[in-house]
Amino acid sequence: MSSGDYRDEIADILAKALEGSGFAKQGILPLIERPELREDYGDYSFPCFALAGIFKKAPQEIAVELAAKVPAKGVVSRVSAVGPYLNFFVDFRKLSADVLGSILESGDKFGSSPSNGLRVVIEYPSPNTNKPLHLGHVRNMLLGQSLSRILSFAGFRVFQVNLNNDRGVHICKAMLAYERFSEKKVPDRKPDHFVGDLYVLYGEKVKEHPELEQEVQEMLKKWEAGDKATLRLWKKLNTWALRGFAETYKTFGIKFDRVYNESEHYQDGRQIVLDAFKKGILKKDETGNIVAGLKEFGLPDKILLRADGTSIYITQDINLARLKYADFKMDKSIYVVGSEQALHFRQLFKVLEMLKVYTGGLFHLAHGMVYLPEGRMKSREGRVVDADDLVAEMVGVAEGEVKKRHKLSEAEVKKRAVQIGLGAVRFFILKYDPLRDFTFHPEESISFEGETGPYIQYAHARICSVLAKYGKKLPSSADFSLLKSWPERRIVMLLSRFPETVEAAASGYKPLAVARYLLELSQAFNHFYDTSGKILEEGASQKAAHLLLIAGVRQVLRNGLALLVIDAPERM
Repeated sequence: MSSGDYRDEIADILAKALEGSGFAKQGILPLIERPELREDYGDYSFPCFALAGIFKKAPQEIAVELAAKVPAKGVVSRVSAVGPYLNFFVDFRKLSADVLGSILESGDKFGSSPSNGLRVVIEYPSPNTNKPLHLGHVRNMLLGQSLSRILSFAGFRVFQVNLNNDRGVHICKAMLAYERFSEKKVPDRKPDHFVGDLYVLYGEKVKEHPELEQEVQEMLKKWEAGDKATLRLWKKLNTWALRGFAETYKTFGIKFDRVYNESEHYQDGRQIVLDAFKKGILKKDETGNIVAGLKEFGLPDKILLRADGTSIYITQDINLARLKYADFKMDKSIYVVGSEQALHFRQLFKVLEMLKVYTGGLFHLAHGMVYLPEGRMKSREGRVVDADDLVAEMVGVAEGEVKKRHKLSEAEVKKRAVQIGLGAVRFFILKYDPLRDFTFHPEESISFEGETGPYIQYAHARICSVLAKYGKKLPSSADFSLLKSWPERRIVMLLSRFPETVEAAASGYKPLAVARYLLELSQAFNHFYDTSGKILEEGASQKAAHLLLIAGVRQVLRNGLALLVIDAPERM
């Protein structure tokens, strides 16, 4: 059953009308567009600019001539010219039957694609083990998690992996603070928060004792040399940090197919670099660092190994690319990392190509900064919003909203508050283009009005309420010729566009495409519902058509929210 995409049929009709012009169907099909949804626009349009050179006429003239020539037949009920565009209006009764029938038959699979045989690895959030996960990590996690859902839905086989950056000078700073200045030898709070406070403590102490900078470098050298006491201290703090991370991942429902630890494989990266140097692929600079010469590719040269033999981030990144391919044989490898690392990844991808480690399908999904109303977060100063605190705050606000509206058991209040609170955070973050910086406003994100997650969840819950009051099995069919108004037509056209929305989100690596679509669909439903009167009091035929219409909206809202990893509550 068709989901309401008739471009193929329209291209057939148009190709026959253009026979003899040399403009075949395969040239027409990619040009057929779905214009902005407006009552006076067609359901599909064909821009006539491409025909101007063939017919030696202005596109506007060609559109008028074709409108008189192209027949309204099959799925096409009317053809008209608007400026340089040829507009096609489809048989709305057929469209409604096809779209709603496909949705209700496919259920939670509507909008999905069959397997394309391609394997994708998505790496996120790759935290440092010297501080808890914060609001910036939340954006990273939600992007990675949602993109994994979207790509799976679009037919890819997706593997989610994580990298723990658990070695380096930043880790040693927390270790040194614990060793020199901490009075509490075991965590008295969530363990990753305890470690993060040590990192902040180091930042405070180094202002008074600048010699700590040298001490922390010596500690790093001891760590890399395998000093037993240093490794015991590292393992203690690292275990605490990872235990805390695991709790946060559980809160967000994140599970990884594989977790890599930098400490376990960075030495192999070091060996890859040394071997490449021996082969003459890499060089040494004037201070003895091993460097990749990248200037010929329009990039700055990149140090891959320090003169003293210690590794840096890119050293382990080189080996990690090799490990991921060995584990998953992926066709695409996506790194979800902040945009401030854009140069790093351009250099890394070129180095991987130079060293013939892995070269296929590398992509850096860069994302911008998240600001607080009072400014930028800084971990070393302790001015951050921790992921755990954010969730607790949002769930608390949602709990208050639920209690205002209903008298429920504490368990039910908590359940709904978690659904609404987490949904608010997820949607507020995912509705932005990944590259865009934005300010997170908790009170705005939790509103039941506006461009928010709770607004969409509430639209879903409203439909569930109507269908629950109906209390019967949905009609098996309906007379869709009764759906005549623009609000009804708009909803059906929107529903038909869900599969292509998923495709766009997958191909562009942008969950915001799904988020913006869900907003538009929710707005369209609410406008229809608020102006249509009471569905359950309508005559049998009209009621049947409307029940299937809103059931279709409910299913697509549920499918779309699932792609953003947001619950679709039946009651709000």
